[in-house]
Amino acid sequence: MKKFRGIAILIITCLVVAGGLSACAKEGSEKADNNTNKGTEQNDTADLKGNLTLAGSTSMEKLANVASEAFMNKYPNVLVQAEFIGSSAGVEAVLAKTVDIGNASRNLKETEKAEGAVENIVAIDGIAVIVDKNNTVTDITKDQLTDIYKGTIKNWSEVGGSDQPIVVVGRESGSGTRGAFEEMLEVEDQCAYSNEINSTGGVMAKVASTPGAIGYVSLDILDDTVIAVNLDGVEPTEANIKAGSYFLSRPFVMATVGEISEQSDLVQAFFEFIYSEEGQNLVKEVGLITVE
Repeated sequence: MKKFRGIAILIITCLVVAGGLSACAKEGSEKADNNTNKGTEQNDTADLKGNLTLAGSTSMEKLANVASEAFMNKYPNVLVQAEFIGSSAGVEAVLAKTVDIGNASRNLKETEKAEGAVENIVAIDGIAVIVDKNNTVTDITKDQLTDIYKGTIKNWSEVGGSDQPIVVVGRESGSGTRGAFEEMLEVEDQCAYSNEINSTGGVMAKVASTPGAIGYVSLDILDDTVIAVNLDGVEPTEANIKAGSYFLSRPFVMATVGEISEQSDLVQAFFEFIYSEEGQNLVKEVGLITVE
């Protein structure tokens, strides 16, 4: 009888030990799987590495910097470097293949496209016409704005304001903002500028500090240091730009030589990020309009 009890105890012990080993084996397997999955995720991030270069529009500086920082946070082994040298210079740089992406705050010219540049629109920007805070003129027609920049209208009294000379402020030659503004008003090479400023922020500062000044800037950088006038009675807002009722708007382009699908894995990943929900949320955060 004792012999049978001993055998029973031995069998039970073996079963318990076997069960424990099985459980341990299962737990070990699950941990291994989890570690493998984590390793795969880490490798996915680690696999993307290298330097990505952008150059071009100063108006796109805020978007380019925010997108670059977020992309580098997502891919720690990637370095994104952005230079802000003007739209035309940026497109020239990408065509010369000295950078990966050329930023242009305007549509690409047919000559640029003929050389191989591809227009990738990543956001829509509105151009606001601004005056100093003491100006009483809050609405200008398209014709009046055209005549002001051509130098035909020289005093604010001619458009319902006080007797004060108009100081016409604009961007430097080669600026995407200037190119878009002049093209939309059909005043290319006809503007009578008093001051030509080499940055969007510089235009804001100049208009804010100069009595009688008028200028144009990207909609996303507007603040309360200036007044954004209505054009043809329409306020410069995202809703009005999307509705097509505000006529001064333009695309933000990240140009490549050839289609996105022909670019390196790093460049393709950057565009995938820009066009993703996360990327388009960044577009909204910097005050731009998302691509529909």
